[in-house]
Amino acid sequence: MDIRQFRKIHRTLAPILFLPFFITAITGIIYRLAGSWFGVEKEAREFLMVIHQGEYLGEQLKPIYVFLNGLGLIGMLVSGIVMTGIFKKRPQNSD
Repeated sequence: MDIRQFRKIHRTLAPILFLPFFITAITGIIYRLAGSWFGVEKEAREFLMVIHQGEYLGEQLKPIYVFLNGLGLIGMLVSGIVMTGIFKKRPQNSD
């Protein structure tokens, strides 16, 4: 696959995946910090876990949300890493 195709995929998916990634990251961070640093009871933090895990979507859609969120993250990572060019073959100098 050409690097231009990875750029196009990355550019197309990034705006779509930003909100689910942002919500997942923020709720996960706040959940952990509220418990560890601020001593908030688990019951009081439970609403964050409901949002973090997509439980508000219901039992049928929760696994789909988690799967698509994970698949989207892997796709963004792969396309981003490929765009950096670290796997590109470099011409060898014959000095």
